[in-house]
Amino acid sequence: MARFFRLVCAARHGGPPANPARPIRAPRAGQRLPKALSPDATAGLLDQSPDDASPEFLSVRDHAIAELFYSCGLRLTELVTLDCAWSERDGRRSKAWIDLPEREATVLGKGNKTRLVPIGATAAQALLHWLQVRAQFVVTHPQADPDALFLSTRGTRLAPRSVQSRIETLGRLRGAPVRLHPHVLRHSFASHLLQSSADLRGVQELLGHANISTTQIYTSLDFQRLAAVYDAAHPRARRRDGTA
Repeated sequence: MARFFRLVCAARHGGPPANPARPIRAPRAGQRLPKALSPDATAGLLDQSPDDASPEFLSVRDHAIAELFYSCGLRLTELVTLDCAWSERDGRRSKAWIDLPEREATVLGKGNKTRLVPIGATAAQALLHWLQVRAQFVVTHPQADPDALFLSTRGTRLAPRSVQSRIETLGRLRGAPVRLHPHVLRHSFASHLLQSSADLRGVQELLGHANISTTQIYTSLDFQRLAAVYDAAHPRARRRDGTA
């Protein structure tokens, strides 16, 4: 507004007088809350078996990826850097890996900070199935990356864009109520954990947030859920038509 006033005055009067728009500030944009699936929608998505119509390699791998996203609340870049296990070979040392017997993952987060996150029992089963399929694939593809947890059909470490595409496809095939992408599963992990535990600090650690204020956004999501329950159930809640 203030800049527009200066331009108009410069064009018409050769210079701006006192600008009445100077103290006006644009309204702050509302905080955009992340989308999250409901617990029932998440269960409906992940409880389905790997797609029999797809090649076993793809269906088992994609199912394990989705389970791991939701079980651990991982970022996309954190998932693709995971190795099958810790290893050190040819001058390369693992930076992030899973320990399936201990059901935990060492994750490389933002700022090259590592954190330890637990892997849920269901995700561990999905990963075990994938590792069996992966081992069969490596036998027939000796050039495949020996360390990467998730491989492409060419045997290379799966790229972030490929993971995004496969997760979106998985959501479409399984009837997800929203367009599915990795951050939807991460947001669902965080909001569901907060709904059950109310442990903000614990969720902060699991998500790898440096600042607690970043994690607090999920308390807004939880309040939205509670407000919806209130509106639907309380006899004095205001209905959509404005009546009480």
